[in-house]
Amino acid sequence: MTMQRKTKTRIAALAGAGVLCGAGLALFGMPGHAQSGPPQKDMTVDKAIRAEVVDGIVASLDRAYVFPDKAAVMGKNLRAQLQHGDFDSLVSAEKFADTLTDALQRDSHDKHLEVRYFEDAIPLKADPAESPVDEAAELSESKRFNFGFNNVDRLPTDIGYVDMHQFGRKDQIATRIAATMTMMSDTKALIIDLRHCHGGDPEGVMLFASYLYDKPTHLNDVYWRDENRTEQRWTQASVAGTKYGEARKLYLLTSGDTFSGCEDFAYALKNNKRATLIGETTGGGAHAGGPHRLDAHFMMFVPSGRPINPVTHTDWEGVGVVPDVKTSAKNALDVAQLAILKDLLTAEADPVWQHKLKERIQELE
Repeated sequence: MTMQRKTKTRIAALAGAGVLCGAGLALFGMPGHAQSGPPQKDMTVDKAIRAEVVDGIVASLDRAYVFPDKAAVMGKNLRAQLQHGDFDSLVSAEKFADTLTDALQRDSHDKHLEVRYFEDAIPLKADPAESPVDEAAELSESKRFNFGFNNVDRLPTDIGYVDMHQFGRKDQIATRIAATMTMMSDTKALIIDLRHCHGGDPEGVMLFASYLYDKPTHLNDVYWRDENRTEQRWTQASVAGTKYGEARKLYLLTSGDTFSGCEDFAYALKNNKRATLIGETTGGGAHAGGPHRLDAHFMMFVPSGRPINPVTHTDWEGVGVVPDVKTSAKNALDVAQLAILKDLLTAEADPVWQHKLKERIQELE
């Protein structure tokens, strides 16, 4: 695998983007143990399988986990549990995977660490970027959810609204971003709703952000522990569509469900003062990484990269992105609209539009 392809595969999981393996589409890097696709047939695991999977986890953590000291602690604890017989009663592959995930997240507080069971055998050299069948499956799944664009609208009094549930891959969402920004081009302000946004492709995040700045802007870099290198991430100078630019105000709505790549977007735009965040503190999943095969039916997601913001010099792992204006997720959209409307009212000279703005403010208050 080339370095470029390897990085693309791993960093896509920064936001819970689809990671394809021989077992089909699996969403890694998202909180909880939910798995996409139809229910799988469970299998029985014995002592030998449990030992093999634990050995694979320890080796993967030692080789790639972003914090070597935490990797050592997790490995030591897992081996102790195995030797103590804590896993002996687990004969269900599904329950074994969930138990391992719980143990890893308990010791690390890293919501991206996750073990998955797959009914179909996982190839020894699974490379999602090289399988046309898997690429077609991912594309079909992404189309069902419009590549993360849940809703694009113009709210009353010319406020733009984009409801994002995921940031799709850059090449797949490029035309949708361009079309969205064309629709938003004459709005007075823009609201991007991330309250149900669980992740996505970091390249897609950067492309979307590129429409919101006038010039190349430094976002969140990623330090890869296993390669000892830092990958700088900047917005593009030019885009295919019409830029929204920096002159108009931008508000991002957040909730406790906002996670990973969506937090990447929010954290960068908050700290370089491009956007005002309204809502709840986000989920707190910052680490980038990729899938590691443990045996024929088990795979884990190992975070091996950590974001570094050029302003804060840290990230949001475990603490989430704190909004500028704290309110419930339910009320965040109304709060953002009121802030925009009151700001617009101070500059509006047309008596007719002054009346419209005041009416809308009364409706929301």
